[in-house]
Parts: sequence; structure tokens; C-alpha cells
Amino acid sequence: MDFYNPMSVSGQVDGQSSIMEAKPKGSASLAAVVSAFVPTWFTGLIFVAIFIVVRRWYPNIYAPRTFMRAIPEKDRTPSENRSYFNWVHTMRKIPDKFILYHQSLDAYLYLRFLRTTIFICFVGCCVTWPILMPVNATGGGSSTELDKIGIGNVKKKDHFYAHAIIAWVFFGFVMFTVARERLWLIGLRQAWTLSKPVANRLSSRTVLFLCAPRDALDKSNIHRFFGDGALRIWPAAKAEALESLVSSRKSKVEQLEAAEMSLIRRAYREGRKHAKKFNSQDEHLNYDILPDSVKKSIRPKHQPNVSSLNKKVDSIEWLREKIKEEEANIEDARRTYEIGETNGSAAVFVEFKTCAEAQRACQQITSSNLLALDPRYTGVSPHEVIWKNLTIPPALRISGEGTALATVIATIVFWSIPSGIIGVVSNIGYLADNYEWLSFLKNLPEPVIGLLSGLLPPLATSWLSKMVPNIFRYIFKSSGSPTNTAAELQVQRWFYVFQVTQVFLVTAVFSGAAAVVPELMKRVKDPTSVPELLARQLPKASNFYLTYFIIQGTTSAADNLLNYSDLLEYLFYDYFFDKTPRQKFSRYTSMKGIAWGKLFPKFANFAIIAIAYSCIAPLVLGFAAIGLSLYYFSYRYNLLFVIQPKIDTKGQAYTLALQHLLTGVYIAELSLLGFFSLRRATGPSVIIAILFVLTVIYNALMNKYLAPLEQFLPADLTTLSEMEGESEPLLSSAEEGRAQATSHIQQLGRQAHIPQTITQHVLDPIARFFEPQVFASYQAMRAWLQDGYSYDNEDVPEYTEEQLQKAYLNPALTSPTPLIWIARDPMGVSKTEISENEQRGLKASDQGAWLDEKGKLGWSVQDFSEVPIWKQAVTY
Repeated sequence: MDFYNPMSVSGQVDGQSSIMEAKPKGSASLAAVVSAFVPTWFTGLIFVAIFIVVRRWYPNIYAPRTFMRAIPEKDRTPSENRSYFNWVHTMRKIPDKFILYHQSLDAYLYLRFLRTTIFICFVGCCVTWPILMPVNATGGGSSTELDKIGIGNVKKKDHFYAHAIIAWVFFGFVMFTVARERLWLIGLRQAWTLSKPVANRLSSRTVLFLCAPRDALDKSNIHRFFGDGALRIWPAAKAEALESLVSSRKSKVEQLEAAEMSLIRRAYREGRKHAKKFNSQDEHLNYDILPDSVKKSIRPKHQPNVSSLNKKVDSIEWLREKIKEEEANIEDARRTYEIGETNGSAAVFVEFKTCAEAQRACQQITSSNLLALDPRYTGVSPHEVIWKNLTIPPALRISGEGTALATVIATIVFWSIPSGIIGVVSNIGYLADNYEWLSFLKNLPEPVIGLLSGLLPPLATSWLSKMVPNIFRYIFKSSGSPTNTAAELQVQRWFYVFQVTQVFLVTAVFSGAAAVVPELMKRVKDPTSVPELLARQLPKASNFYLTYFIIQGTTSAADNLLNYSDLLEYLFYDYFFDKTPRQKFSRYTSMKGIAWGKLFPKFANFAIIAIAYSCIAPLVLGFAAIGLSLYYFSYRYNLLFVIQPKIDTKGQAYTLALQHLLTGVYIAELSLLGFFSLRRATGPSVIIAILFVLTVIYNALMNKYLAPLEQFLPADLTTLSEMEGESEPLLSSAEEGRAQATSHIQQLGRQAHIPQTITQHVLDPIARFFEPQVFASYQAMRAWLQDGYSYDNEDVPEYTEEQLQKAYLNPALTSPTPLIWIARDPMGVSKTEISENEQRGLKASDQGAWLDEKGKLGWSVQDFSEVPIWKQAVTY
């Protein structure tokens, strides 16, 4: 890969040297693209083939949503059988709307986000490819292969008018699509939140207030602070000592179960030895036939302290005593638990009569004291609360948030080092030509060089990116986020920044930096030539993202289906580590969650890269559309069959993701503006400058007018919902939707007497897309929401008084001692141990678990009603 000397390039453009003439010979990335495509496509096919085969063997990994008792029967994905390809039929028949009804709003919106980005990329291909590819190919440059259809091949300034006009068309379409989706989401969230099944949930009627003053924690002051609509409060104050005791008790119960199971296994082995010695049958095995010396020797023992001077003690007896001691300490702590002066380091959950009352309380200023009862959150479920973070003092919370942001920003900045190294490696051909100690790379076969420059850098970039969300999540949870949802939204905001800066911008710069740095040193004396040099090199970074999309769309999407990491983890722990019924049960029933803060930014960045390169290297749009389509298929399968989301942002994650898409428009406009300015293309520069100003104005106005509606429910709708709840509506939901849908486009179609078939398949979709003010209104979205074959408007949750009293109390104040669950065995040891535990006042059971004739542990996989520790989760 020899490079021309840029100083020897001839040719003038308005007195300036051609900044695109100096190109590497055969800079053509076709070899690298093919080298990346062949192995990744082959790997993806292998992954899918393995998935099809092993899916039937491990339904708890690949299809738990079809049968798992932890999922209510009405919410399970219908599946006739577990044949090799039955899942394909299910995916074809079940619409995405099924996920909205039976999973969560976020799960449905995530699939819609993928569809929206695919749609944007597809329309981008339709707009840019027929015009910009021929314009670029005939631009008069010397580029070859894939670079020939990029903007770097254009020398004729008049050609840039095509890029400027297409930028107006495509970026305008992107901005309209984002605005349309935000309006659609506002209507859907309003209809969803005010629907009877959701509005009557306890979490929808409850508001969490942080930094609560001491008086706000008293029930007698409930109406003084929170109005007449408040029904009940759950104060949350510091209980660190009690939380530590409860955690220790739980740990010791699990240790006791492990010790009991160790005794049961040893006893069974000794019993079989004894039976074989005396030629007796296994049916006559009994714990009592073992000599006392054997019984004593098989009991597990340990040293309670690290010191070697301490004697070993009987583990079972010692753990029973410790559990009873901690039970007594917990009861004493609960009995003496009082909320003293808090100085703002407390929180309070407040239940209101209706969802509308909760929304009003969340929007009003509750206290005149600075920082009191703020921030506040609505729609919080008990399981997502981070209890230790509720009692942080206001000053410490503010300083913690500042520290967290500083740490995250520092992480993003210093991550440039490994990311930059990856970008340098992607230009390995130039390094081999210009650095003698790397000259041995020239002797490698072309396919190997293609793999090193085309395959390894995107793989390394993908692997590095996976580490970042976990780091950010830990930082925000440690710094005081009150709920997992709040932490996840923070992760999404900052992981988006990371994705754009590191995965896109830094990698793009460093992809060309290996070639740029030597000439930068030459041009230090002439800084005005540096932008010219950067403009010559940076467009070549688009080749990196072609291979990046190939790898992500084939191997990674197929890996989502195979999910081999979860399968291997389950098999490894199930065989080597899970030795008690509780461990087996928890491993089997713990369904895979999904991290919105990780996924939305990743695929928003996909779209941002595609949009940014849409007028520079239009081919990127096609690769992005294909990659996103493969991802959509894999995530649709997972959301239908596998995933059970544990975090619900109520659509906020989708709102952020839509806003993030505009970053691609900004980057694209700035890149074109700088490029045209360097080429002295005045007309196109003015066109793009006007577009940039309009984009800023559009973005500011959209945020100003839509942000309040995205954050809160309008008072008129909540009042209307209350009134409708007291009386039957006059129209059905479908009739109401038709009454509201007065579309100008549809009216024009009727006036023109267009046939019904064309109206239904052509005009109606166009009207729904271009008239969101009609089809995305609250009334229209409510009709759309209720127009589903599996929607149940009467599925209103009901709660017992005990559930309401404990719902938002710290679990440390209410959780009982866990039941000791051991396995039934042929020797009858479990019965003896249960009796001894109950004599000590510890509840125990061997129901639903057993030791078979080979000494292997089993439990009631098919019938959870026999599992003594299983309870159907309450939907709060």
C-alpha cells in the first residue's frame, strides 16, 4: 500500500492544491470489508445453527417466557411446542404490540426505536444513493473501489450543490421523524399512564419525595404537606444497623442450607456403603442404621474464627444459634426503631387517591424550605428502590452527584488512549510503510493484513465499549441515585456521550491519525494548512465503520440469539456451585434482564454514524440498515421469549434516544460546512450554514414545547380521565378513534374518489406519518392502545391491606427469617434436620426437592406450587 507524496501532487482548485488528490494507492477498503464480512457471516451462521439445535434442550435459557411460573399465564408468549422452528412461526404471527401489553412500555419502545432507525437509514439510502453515488463517482478524483463513491472523489465544486440539497432533504426528514416520534410518544405515554390497568397501580398513585424534613414523616402532617388527596405515607429513615443484621441473617440461612445439604449427601453415601457392606437393599436405608461415630464424623465442621487456636465447631449447630441470636437482635432493633431528627436525610413515599392527584403533587412546590422534598419521583416500584441512597443528606447528595459527573467525564476523556490505539491499528498498512520496526507486516499475506486492519479493530472497540456501562452504573448507584431507573437514565445520558466521542469521533480521527501525525509536524509552521490535511484524511475513516456494522450486525446479533455466555454460566454454576435447592431454584428462575442505559445509546450511535456519513460516504447508510435489521430480529426474539425487564423508565429512555439522534445531524452539517469551506464552495457552504442555524432553532423550540409534556401529564387529561372513570364513555374506543381522526390527507383522498384499497394501503400510512397532530393525540392513541386482541382494560390490580402497609417500607423492617429449604433424601436425614430446626424455632421444609438414587439433587421444575419459597410477585 504505497502512498503518494502529497507535496508532489499537481492540480489546482481556485489557487488551492487539491486536498483529495493525495490518496493511498489502493486505499480501497473492499479487501478489508470482504475480509471482515466472510468470517463474521460464517461465524453468525454457526451461532444461529447451534441456537436452533440447543434451544429445545434448555427452555429456561431460550424460552422461559413461554412456560415459567414467575410470568403470569396471561403474559406468557404463546407457543404450541418446542420444535426446531416453531419459534419462527410465533414471531411471524405475534405483533410487536403484544410486547407492549405483556412486557413493558420500554420493551415495546425499544423495538420501535430500532424500527425507526432502520426506517431513517432506508429512506437515506433511497435519497442519497441514486444521486450522490453517481455525483461522487463522476467527481473527477482519483479514488478507486469503495472510495470512488465517497465525497473524497469530488474535485468539481459545482457537484457539491447536490450534496447541499440532499442534506436539506434528508436532514429535514430526520428532524421531522424525530419530532413526529416525540409527539407520538407523548400521546402514547398519556394514554398508557391513564389507562385503567396502569393508573390503578400503586406505583402510579405514589410519589417519592427525597430530602424530607422531620415533620413530613409524621402521619398527622400528611395533608399539611401533601394535600387532601394524600392517603398514606411510608417514611424512610436511616436503618443501616438493621439492614446489616437482616443481610447477615439471610447469609447465615443460606450457609445453614448448604451445611444441611452437605450432611444429607454424606449420610446417603455412607448409607449406601453400609448397605453394600451388609448386602442390604437401598429401600431399607435409614439414618438410624449408621453408627454414632459415623454420624458424628460426617457432620460439617468449621473454625468460627480465623485463629488456629480455636477448635472446630459443628457448623449446623453453630449456624442455628447464630441465626436465633440475630433474630433476637433484629426484633430488638425493630422494636426500638424510631425516626429521630433527620436534617433532611430522609425520604417519604406518599400514596394519593388517584394517578391524577399524584401527578399534581409531583408538579407543585410542596415546601418553602430550600431543597426540602425535592427531587421527587413518580411511578417508582418497590423493587427498584436503592434504600441506602434514600437517606443521604442534601449537601452530600449534591456533592456526590458532582463527584460522579467528574468521574464519568474523566473516564470518557482518558478512554481515548486505548480507543486511539485501536484506531491506529486500523490503518496498519500505513504504519508498515512508514515505521521500519513494523515493516515485517508487509510480508504478511493480504488476507491477514485485511483481518488485522478490518476485523480486529472493530472487535476490540466493541469489547471495550461493553465495559463502560457497568462502570457508569456503579458510579451513579454509589453516588446517591435513589432508584435503579434513575441510575439507568444517567447511564444512558453519559454512555451516549461516550459512544459518540469514543466509538465514533475519536476512533474516526485516530483511524486517519496514523497518516496525519507525520505531516502535522511538518505543518506546525503553517497552522492554516492543518484543516486541509484533516479534510483529506478523515473521510477515509468511513471504511472502518463499514466493517464495524458488518461485525455488529452479523456476529453480535447472532450472539444475541445463541446467548452462549448465559448458557455456559448456567451449566457451570448448576454443575459445580449450586448445591442447595434454593440455589438451583434461583439459578433456574432468574430470567435475563435488559439494560436500557446500555442498549439505547449503542444503537443511537449506530444511527448517528449513519446520518453523519450520509452525504460523505452514503454506503454507510446501507450497512447500518442491514446491521440494525439483524439486531431488530434478535432482540424481538429475546423480548418475546427470553427477557424479563427489571427496569421501567415509562418511555423516558426512548425520549432521550430520539433527542440523541440529532447529534448525527449536527455532526453531518458541521462536517459538510467545513468541507465546503475548505474547497471554497461558497454556494453549498451558505446553504449548509442556513440549514445548521435552522436545525439549532428547531431543536431549541422542540425541547421548549415538548419537554414539559414528556415529563408530566397535563392537568386537563388527568381530570378528564377521572371523570371518565366515574361514568361509562358514550363511544367505544374504536369509534372514538375514528371520530378524532379527521385527516386532511384522508379528506383529499375522499374528495378525489381514490379507491378504498389504495386509500387503505397508501394514503392511510402517509397520513399517519405526516399528521401526528391527528394520529398521535391522546384520544387517538387511547383508541389505538385499546384496539388490540390481547388488551384487557379491566385487568386492574388489587392489593390486600397487608401488602399496602408493607409496600414501601424498608424490607429490613418487615422481612421474616427465610424458610430453611433442604432436599428430601432416602435416608430420612431431612426429616431429622427439619425436626431439629423446628425445635430451635426455625421453619424448615423438604417439600419440592429431593435427592435421587444416584445422590443427584432435583427439585419440582414443573410445579412451582410445591416449592415452599416461591411466591407470585405482586405488580405494584
